[in-house]
Amino acid sequence: MAADTIPSRVLRNADALADKPAYHTRSSGGWRPTSWGEYGAQVRQAGRALLALGVEPLTPVTVLGFNRPEWLVFDVGAMTAGGVPAGIYTTSSPAEIAYIMNHSEAPVILVENEDQLAKVLAARDDMPHLRHIVTMEGTSEVEDPAVLTWDEFLAKGDEVGEDQLQQRVNDLDPQKPATLIYTSGTTGPPKAVMLSNDNLTWTADQAVSLIDMGTEDRMLSYLPLSHIAEQMFSIHSASTAGYQVYFAESIEKLAENLQEVKPTIFFAVPRVWEKFHTGVLAKMGEATGAKAKIAAWARGTGSKAADLRNRGQEPTGMLKVQEGLAAKLVHSKVKSALGLDEARLLASGAAPVSKQILEDLAGFGLTIHEVYGQSEDTGPTSFNVPGRTKFGTVGPPYPGVDVKIADDGEIQVKGRNVFLGYYKDDAATKETLSDGWLLSGDLGEFDEDGFLFITGRKKDIIITAGGKNVAPKAIESPLKAHELISEVVVIGDRRKYLTALITLDPEQAERFVSERGLSQPPHEAPAVREAVQAAVDAVNKNLARVEQVKKFTILPRELSIDEGELTPTLKVKRNVVTDHFGDVIDRMYADS
Repeated sequence: MAADTIPSRVLRNADALADKPAYHTRSSGGWRPTSWGEYGAQVRQAGRALLALGVEPLTPVTVLGFNRPEWLVFDVGAMTAGGVPAGIYTTSSPAEIAYIMNHSEAPVILVENEDQLAKVLAARDDMPHLRHIVTMEGTSEVEDPAVLTWDEFLAKGDEVGEDQLQQRVNDLDPQKPATLIYTSGTTGPPKAVMLSNDNLTWTADQAVSLIDMGTEDRMLSYLPLSHIAEQMFSIHSASTAGYQVYFAESIEKLAENLQEVKPTIFFAVPRVWEKFHTGVLAKMGEATGAKAKIAAWARGTGSKAADLRNRGQEPTGMLKVQEGLAAKLVHSKVKSALGLDEARLLASGAAPVSKQILEDLAGFGLTIHEVYGQSEDTGPTSFNVPGRTKFGTVGPPYPGVDVKIADDGEIQVKGRNVFLGYYKDDAATKETLSDGWLLSGDLGEFDEDGFLFITGRKKDIIITAGGKNVAPKAIESPLKAHELISEVVVIGDRRKYLTALITLDPEQAERFVSERGLSQPPHEAPAVREAVQAAVDAVNKNLARVEQVKKFTILPRELSIDEGELTPTLKVKRNVVTDHFGDVIDRMYADS
């Protein structure tokens, strides 16, 4: 009898939900569904194929590609065979791919297309454990005995009996590693987080119960599947609730796909919400006269209604009537323009999101629930759930999870979602796990209502020349809420005062200079600098003197994943940024 695991849930759905859609892909003819019955058969065939390729229990295998059905089929198929899948970010270089392949000793890798295949082939001499390269559908065939097309790979499964695969499923131990999540490496080489099937199934159960997800729900899969958050939504919770996953065509087509899919559940990282926020405010800014007054009234009404719902109450009386009118005149149009008019849960995670952005979007009927956590606790530590949400916090602890604040302010977590440890890294595991408690590395505090505030990251704390400790998050987040600003990196470690490197949102910056008939590049335009200075001054007013930004530089370009300044999940690598812009930083302190 098989234990309760992610593979057993997928195979159970293949029987119980045989004709219901499991996932959808986009083609020239529109969205094409694949049933749970078909999905389950694909997973079984992939599992048997991996057995034929010699994958033994607890053997890692890897996936390098954008969100596609093959990603899920290979991932769950690997777990079905007793293997341990690990995703590799599509932005990885050949050297970064080789690092993960060598660390995991994976004998098989699945790649998306010719570009990703070329990176693997370029580094193949540096990957002695690699024996088989499988390509997703649509990839050109290569004359190489180690390279298998997707169809050739699946055909290998015919060499293995169904009973052999079922025995592997039956032998799965919920407490053993089920998947590896390679961290995005903000401070060094990525570490491999070992998550068990129990970690995955328990966390998914809690999520499905919290949000009351079911087979009629829809979500759009577009964030990197190498990240635990996207895996939790696209694989583990979907396997638990049986809802439908739509695979976005690309990041560039996200807006178009949202309009078509109209997801009922939508998860995004802060950068996506920032883009939406900027677009909504820009559109509202175009309104004049009576339309502008109606928009402002609708926004105020929406904020009052959202505030009540966040506290578990519903609007009544005149506010209920006003909200209905505001929804008809303004809110519905905003939601429809974003493709979120049927969404019943909007969530943000993976990095801090500005409180101002949450408040502004709530005014237009878009209440976003922030979740906080990390790969090491399978995604969630705390969650602002519907009916119990407070903007500016990351919510109360996730159900069934214990969260405490250590004497030094560090957030510590204990529960069935806490990972097994780091693969092949006992030293790092001992530094991160203490008596069953996960030491998050984040700093925080609880308010009187039990909501968790994130105050900073231990490794990011700036210690000024005067010995004062400053958490840059409290400065950077409100600045990033400004429509012109895309990223902020506060500088000041061992310096007399704080400065900041600021990048501009390309679309908003171009619009700003165009509307004013300015000829200079945005980062050089005095009017842009004045607007950014006003934003800095407004934030400084709410900060202690030691926390105030004294000088800033607007960089000529955005920070980049390709330049190594951002992780694939768009977190800033501070050490890389300060190295790349060292001369700029030095000039801000040259006259002090």
